[in-house]
Amino acid sequence: MLQIYNTLSRQKEHFKPLHEGHVGIYVCGPTVYGDAHLGHARPAITFDLLYRYLMHLGYKVRYVRNITDVGHLEHDADEGEDKIAKKARLEQLEPMEVVQYFTNRYHRDMELLNVLPPSIEPHASGHIIEQIAFVQKIMDKGYAYVSNGSVYMDVEKYAKDYPYGKLSGRNLEDIVTETRELDGQQEKKHSFDFALWKKAAPEHIMHWPSPWSEGFPGWHMECSAMGTKYLGEEFDIHGGGMDLMFPHHEAEIAQSCAALGHDSVHYWMHNNMITIAGKKMGKSYNNFITLEQFFAGKHELLEQPFSPMTIRFFILQAHYRSTVDFSNDALVAAEKGLGRLTEAYQRLMKIKSSATSSVEIGNLRERCQEAMDDDLNSPIVISHLFDSARAINTVFDGKGTISEADLEELRAVWKTYAMDILGLQLDGVQDTGAGMDAYKGAIDMLLNMRLEAKRNKDWGTSDKIRNELTALGFTIKDTKDGFEWSL
Repeated sequence: MLQIYNTLSRQKEHFKPLHEGHVGIYVCGPTVYGDAHLGHARPAITFDLLYRYLMHLGYKVRYVRNITDVGHLEHDADEGEDKIAKKARLEQLEPMEVVQYFTNRYHRDMELLNVLPPSIEPHASGHIIEQIAFVQKIMDKGYAYVSNGSVYMDVEKYAKDYPYGKLSGRNLEDIVTETRELDGQQEKKHSFDFALWKKAAPEHIMHWPSPWSEGFPGWHMECSAMGTKYLGEEFDIHGGGMDLMFPHHEAEIAQSCAALGHDSVHYWMHNNMITIAGKKMGKSYNNFITLEQFFAGKHELLEQPFSPMTIRFFILQAHYRSTVDFSNDALVAAEKGLGRLTEAYQRLMKIKSSATSSVEIGNLRERCQEAMDDDLNSPIVISHLFDSARAINTVFDGKGTISEADLEELRAVWKTYAMDILGLQLDGVQDTGAGMDAYKGAIDMLLNMRLEAKRNKDWGTSDKIRNELTALGFTIKDTKDGFEWSL
């Protein structure tokens, strides 16, 4: 039975959905004012893994991943200029042009990483009415106040009735100490109060009418409103990066309890950070590397390009709750590991069965499922696949045999766990659209020409084909049946 680590209870819990056979997931998606980087890839891949595994278990999953396109402010969650509006102003664009441009690029990167699209992808700017209504509910319950046209959560009043800080483990006294430097925010009763609605300055280009002012919703409000709209007042899983625990997810809990009288989320899941030299990778630290730079190898910290599948494998080979420290060497090691899996899978598809098996495949399926049931332990699944690769290579090299039943089971397990659940594309070349079959056919044709040249002892032509393909990044191996290749 699936166990997941609930950040709220700080322990592994047996997953029990609210509605039998159905699961609702809400994951905080990107703020689309810049290109996606490696830090964006980790939550996308982590919750893609969860999504895939829940569907494998037979659940009907509604997976909601939002797009933040308004309300995410510079400097602090409640202060400064909207990041998208700022970019639009600087580049003399409509804000929605910025949103669409970077949303399209985010989708392209996710497709390359083989991240499945969510069931619903709502935009904050498309749900202003719902956010205003949610703010009004909090106002009606007495947990918010209006100040100069803006609406703030009265955290001190809320904390008298509900445990504020239960997700992040902070108490109000700690928060007061940490936010003391912001006491100059004259609109607020207390420095730790956060915005539910902000009055727009005259120069602000993204604003909507509301009962309180012409303005825009606070950053935290979008997830409370959209999660409730698409998943109901209570739903199964809410996820995101660990950096969102406070203040974002803590504020969401407060908003939901204030408006509805109860928390909406049963299981909170948070992936850990990707770091560079021990420091979180992110735009705010100016140390991020975009996914496009990884794919092209165009960054001072990169010595070569890395394929999307290498990035996906690099993330999956660590447990989602562990920190992953980036380095070029770590990615090179991941590339080699992925190459070994790819080679084993291609060999698995080529080997032929015998009457009996001299190799042991063991209970591979059960071991992989046990690892996935243990809080999505992808690195253990990968280790089990590597273990089975030894049997595959033994048979492929002619040093062992495998029965038809064992071969079918091995192929089925690899397809299920390596391809369908881990989402790795192990066919040697990442399928990025139309023409891939023709591309593979062209490489096969060249290598068949090389075989013909070798049979004719035309070593010059044979070496030329091999050397030029190798220079382009292909790995070519001669086998007793002909050849095999990968990119």
